[in-house]
Amino acid sequence: MDQATKALQNGADIIVDQLCKEGIPYLFGVCGHGNVGFLDGAYKAGNRIKTISVHHEQSAGYMADAYWKIRHEPAATFTSCGPGSANLVVALAAAMMDSSAFLAITGNVPTDQFNRNPFQETGQFYQGDFPSVVRPYVKRSYQPTRVDMVPLAVRQACQLMRSGRPGPVNLDVPLNVFVEEAEVEVPQPIHHMKQRSPGAPEALAAAVDMLLAAERPVIIVGQGLMLSEATEALTKFAEATNIPVVTSPNGKGSIDDRHALAFGTIGRNGTFAGNEASRGADVILAIGFSFDDRATSAWLKGYTLAIPPSRLIQIDIDTFEIGKNYPAELGIVGDARASLEVMVELAKARLTEPNQRTAGWLKKLQGDREIWNRYQGQFIASDQVPLRPERLMHALSKSLPENAIVASDVGVHHNWVIQMLETRRPRQLIHSWGFAAMGFATSGILGAKLAAPDRPCVAVVGDGSFLMTPHALLTAVEYDIPVVWVVWNNNGYCSIRDLQVGLFGGRELATGFIHDASQQLFSADFAMMARSMGVESARIDQAGQLEDALDHAIKANKPYLLEVPVDREVRPIGTGSWELPPLPHPEPNFRKALEAAGLKP
Repeated sequence: MDQATKALQNGADIIVDQLCKEGIPYLFGVCGHGNVGFLDGAYKAGNRIKTISVHHEQSAGYMADAYWKIRHEPAATFTSCGPGSANLVVALAAAMMDSSAFLAITGNVPTDQFNRNPFQETGQFYQGDFPSVVRPYVKRSYQPTRVDMVPLAVRQACQLMRSGRPGPVNLDVPLNVFVEEAEVEVPQPIHHMKQRSPGAPEALAAAVDMLLAAERPVIIVGQGLMLSEATEALTKFAEATNIPVVTSPNGKGSIDDRHALAFGTIGRNGTFAGNEASRGADVILAIGFSFDDRATSAWLKGYTLAIPPSRLIQIDIDTFEIGKNYPAELGIVGDARASLEVMVELAKARLTEPNQRTAGWLKKLQGDREIWNRYQGQFIASDQVPLRPERLMHALSKSLPENAIVASDVGVHHNWVIQMLETRRPRQLIHSWGFAAMGFATSGILGAKLAAPDRPCVAVVGDGSFLMTPHALLTAVEYDIPVVWVVWNNNGYCSIRDLQVGLFGGRELATGFIHDASQQLFSADFAMMARSMGVESARIDQAGQLEDALDHAIKANKPYLLEVPVDREVRPIGTGSWELPPLPHPEPNFRKALEAAGLKP
C-alpha cells in the first residue's frame, strides 16, 4: 500500500514536487499567463529541477524528445494556454510517432472562466478543450480541474508515459489549479522498474527452429529494439546463429556498422546489401519494427520485402504491430531484450557446431556490401564546391569521435545520412522518423547534449529545416550548451524539389530558395546569423577544409555552426523505392549506375 502524507499545497507545488521525486531533471518551455503559477512552483524547487526557457514551444518538445531518445528517461515541458500549447503540437506528434516519452504540462484558462471565451481559451463548443487538440498525439491527456485531482493525475501520467510502448502524456491544468491550495494526500511515486517479459516460450523455441532451418535468414530490427536496450542481446544472437542483420532507418545503430554480420539499412534509401538481404530472405525475424512505408519501399512487393514467400517471425511489445502491415506466420508479443536473451540460449542448445547453412547467403551479401562501398568510394574524395554529399558524409563518418551523437533533421540530407553515416553504437543517430518534423535536430541536439553532457553532439541540418527553429542557437548560448550544427546548404527544400522534378516533368515551384526578381538562388548567410546570436561559426569554401573544421568545431566545446554548401543536383542513389499513389513510383537506379561506372555487381 502506498504511503501518503497529507498537507496544504497548491497545484503547482504538488506537480513540481512529484516531478522531482520521479527523477525528472529538466523543464523545457515558454512562459505565459496561463502557467505563471506553475513557474512559481518551479522557482521554489530550483535546487531540485532545472528550468530552461526556450524561444518557441516546439523547441521545448524537440529537446524533451531528444532527451528521451538518448537516455530513455523523461523530461517535462511547460507551455501556456492557447497558441503557446498549440505550438507544442508538432513536437508532441513527432514524439508520439517515435515512441518518445515526456510529460507536457500545458496551462489553461481559469475554470471560473470556462465557457465564456476568455483570452486564449481553446474550444468553441466545449470548455477549455485543449485536450481535444492533442488527443491524437499523446497516450492520454489528463485535465485536473481541482487541486485535489492533481496528485493522482500526475502519478498516473508519469506511470503511463513510460509503460509499454512509451510516449508523451499531457497534463492540462487550468490557471487557478496551479495557485489554489487544498489539503491533499500526496502518495510516494511508483518505483519504475523496467519490466522485461519475453514472449511465450514455445513460440520463441519455434522461432529459433525456423531460423536455424533457413538457408537465407535475416534479422530486421527497428527502433523498438533500442527502446528495449537489446543491442547486446541482438549481437549475441546473430553471432550464435550466424544470421545477417539489417535495420530499419529508425533502428540504425542497433548493431555496429563494422560488424561482419551488419549489412546496413533497408527501404527507400537503404544500402544495396540491406535491401538485397531483406527481399531475398526465406525467413525474416523482425524485432521492434513497424514496417512503415519508407523502410519497406512503400510495401511494393520485391523492392525491399517479399512477404510471402518470405516467412515472417515478428516480435513486438505492442500487440497492434503484430501482422499490421505483413502477415506474420509467427507473431510473438514480448520485450525484445528478454525475448532475445531466451533465444540466445535456445540457439546455443540446438547448435553443436557453427551454423553452416548461411555460409553461401553471407558470401553473397558480403559481395553486395563490397560493390556498394566501391560505388560510393568513387565520390568521397571529390574536391568540387559546392561539395558532393558523399564527400560531406565521408568527412562526418571519418571525423566524428566514436562516442559522438548525431541528430539529423528532415530533408534530402537525411536520406544521405541514412545511407552513408557509419554508426557504431545504439542511439548514436537520432532523428524525427515517423512524423518527420522539420526543426527537430536544430533544437533537439540541445536536449541530446543535456542527456549526455560528456559526449560530442552534432546536428546535421538542411538550410530549410534549420530556418524552422534557428532560435535554438540563442538557447545554446544562454545556457552554455556546447553543440555543433552542420548546415547542409543546398538552397531549398530539395527533397520535395526532387519529387517535383521527377514526377512533374521538371516543373518546380516553391521548393527552391530563389530571389524572385533576379531568379538566382538565395539564402541566408548562416555563419553570420550564428555570430549575431553569439555562436562561433565558419563557412566551408574548399572541400579540404572540412575535416579540420569539424575537428575544430567539436574541440571548441562551445556552440558552433559550420555552413557547408552542397551540390543540390546530386541525389541519393536508389536501391529501393517509395510510392505516393496514384503517382508512379521510381525504379531503383543503382544497378544502372554500376554499369555506367564500369562496376559489376
